[in-house]
Amino acid sequence: MAHITITKSTGTWVVRAGGAVLGESKNALELSEGGNSAVIYFPKSDLAMAFLDKSEKTSHCPHKGDAIYYNIVTKSTTLTNAGWCYEAPHADVAAIADHIAFYAHDTVAVEQI
Repeated sequence: MAHITITKSTGTWVVRAGGAVLGESKNALELSEGGNSAVIYFPKSDLAMAFLDKSEKTSHCPHKGDAIYYNIVTKSTTLTNAGWCYEAPHADVAAIADHIAFYAHDTVAVEQI
């Protein structure tokens, strides 16, 4: 099994898309898996869920479980499958339940502020 660690991230994290702030959190989690870069998971309670629309896409990770995906809907565009969530993750990564992570790229920024 891949070595996965989940820790409470330090400081405040923000996610922005299409010029809008989707969320800001002091309670973000940082998930590190093997040698990959850490991924920031935002509590759903700290996100503007009105901007997020559940997509049809799903995937399966043998270490974390089944993921669902979200589109980010902004005034100007829809960013398809831009975020993901494990609604019922495996017990050893249960902390990420009710959290969403985002793919950071040119239209989505995940930053520590």
